[in-house]
Amino acid sequence: MAVNRPIGDSARRGAVKKRTQLENPLTKTSTTRDKKDGQFMAVKKSAVKYNGVRRKT
Repeated sequence: MAVNRPIGDSARRGAVKKRTQLENPLTKTSTTRDKKDGQFMAVKKSAVKYNGVRRKT
């Protein structure tokens, strides 16, 4: 049976709503964008996607 983790374990509950992520076709890495003004925020060094961030297609 599944059990919720203890409070204070730094685990995210739900999605990050103020950001979206998309894949850079040249480098195959994930990039986050601010949803309000559309500016790019961060780029991952590996090909792994961000957890809990909405994906833009």
